[in-house]
Amino acid sequence: MLDEFPKKRDYLREYLLYLQVEKGLAKNSLESYNRDLLRLKTWAEKNDYDLLKLNRKDLREWLMDLATEKLSETSKRRMVSALRGFYKFLMFDGHIAKNPAEDLDAPQKGFYLPKFLNQTEIENLLLVPDVSMEIGLRDRAILELMYACGLRVSEVVDLRVSNVELDLGIVTCKGKGSKTRKIPIGKSAVEWLKSYLAARNKKEKIAVQNLFLTVSGKAINRHIIFLFVKEYAEKIGLQDVSPHTLRHSFATHLVQNSADIRSVQQMLGHADISTTQIYTHITDAHLRKTYEKFHPRAKAKFSFNENP
Repeated sequence: MLDEFPKKRDYLREYLLYLQVEKGLAKNSLESYNRDLLRLKTWAEKNDYDLLKLNRKDLREWLMDLATEKLSETSKRRMVSALRGFYKFLMFDGHIAKNPAEDLDAPQKGFYLPKFLNQTEIENLLLVPDVSMEIGLRDRAILELMYACGLRVSEVVDLRVSNVELDLGIVTCKGKGSKTRKIPIGKSAVEWLKSYLAARNKKEKIAVQNLFLTVSGKAINRHIIFLFVKEYAEKIGLQDVSPHTLRHSFATHLVQNSADIRSVQQMLGHADISTTQIYTHITDAHLRKTYEKFHPRAKAKFSFNENP
């Protein structure tokens, strides 16, 4: 009879008992391990995963989900330690053949999933500056260029007029380590830059070669850009938006639309491909949330009363 099957084993409880009796862990440590592993169990159940069948990719996915919670470095490393110990216990007890957390790395210091805007939010942000005014026209050109090319705010400030080749649709900038790179400029950004340059050329006695200027003809600085990006974002109800948010949005949207990760790395000016790969994690998390939200069978439970 079905109701005569034994109750499902509580592997978490067995592991915690092992830690208490065999390892002599203190009460606080046991509570922390219990809390961490319960979070993993809840996540696995929510996604219809079997705790004993999770692989390294699954565990990395869970850690990526946790990255949005801004946990301390100590908490992140303790979680990885809990995973390694738990699956090592299961392997030695013969419940699994391999420890999926054995070579799992603790998240690097400062690891997080960058904030980005969706395409609708970007479009709304671009519409905020009053382009009938000189400052608004300049700000719109800056916003368009930052989103089109993924430039750092320091790179925007340092741009010279000669760095922008509008006929070719190319901008040349000097990034970290004084490394120079060329980035394509989209059609929209090209047109706004042309409008801005037409207004810029009407100024008299410009003493600097910087592309973007203040009303008085001086080179714009980082602080001015930070302030107007924040102000424009707040006008449309967006909080905690900075110039770097536009850079993250640029990279995320490219990856979401299947851009080659090496090309994205080159455009961002990243020395290490692993830095660029964070945007694939953003995309994976976005796809999962979209799937779970909109697919009618995303969270459906399988029943033996149904034909597979």
